[in-house]
Amino acid sequence: MTLPFVPVTAVADTSSAPRAMASMGDSITRGFNACGFYLDCPSRSWSTGTDSGVNSHYRRLLADNPSLVAHNDARSGAKIADMAGQAQQAVSQGVDYVTILIGANDACTSSEATMTSVADFEARFRTAMHTLTAGLPGAEIFVASIPDVKRLWEVGKGSSSARATWSTLGICQSMLARASSTDQADADRRDRVRRRVADFNAVLAGVCAEQLTCRYDGGAVFGYPFALSQLSRWDYFHPNASGQQLLAEVTYTAAFAM
Repeated sequence: MTLPFVPVTAVADTSSAPRAMASMGDSITRGFNACGFYLDCPSRSWSTGTDSGVNSHYRRLLADNPSLVAHNDARSGAKIADMAGQAQQAVSQGVDYVTILIGANDACTSSEATMTSVADFEARFRTAMHTLTAGLPGAEIFVASIPDVKRLWEVGKGSSSARATWSTLGICQSMLARASSTDQADADRRDRVRRRVADFNAVLAGVCAEQLTCRYDGGAVFGYPFALSQLSRWDYFHPNASGQQLLAEVTYTAAFAM
């Protein structure tokens, strides 16, 4: 039986609040395109960002520990294969709270054929989780679900700017190729890519449940109906500042709800 995750904010004794935290993941956690053209903007990260408008996990947890130290160990372009290294980095930093958002780049590839297999995704995520729990046995770990990339297509397919950007920059072609097509083959492809994301999320949930110190968001990020206005106008893919703020709100609620 999995014990309930105890939120640090529910503990009156502030000595129980995290002393140091780390974020693991990809460009979303790096705040890519959230403040400038094609560059990382970690200050606007939903997890460890310092921007007051985003109101990240870090900003909220400062209320319990004003000395909280935050490390952004994510890397733009990262896939599940990079999680072992990021986990080792978090262990070396001696943190006691870790956030993980990974998997979008394993589904959003150059074609459907190049997506990461579910078996490989599971094996690599379990390895990373074991590294974290062995090296940081007392750390609380929060795992966010992968956003619904078909929702991305749904909110952007009617925008000529979004379609042109996706095509020109080759963004998430497994899902976004031929974005205006209504052909059955394209519809079926989009459904298969969405199913792969759902399968990845099932892996994240299952592996997280194996550890008493891990909490999964229950599919909160995957299920949130985000809008086109919350995406960067530079790529119509990454969250802008508003999208990062939304992500912070949804994930923090999932991580620390009573």
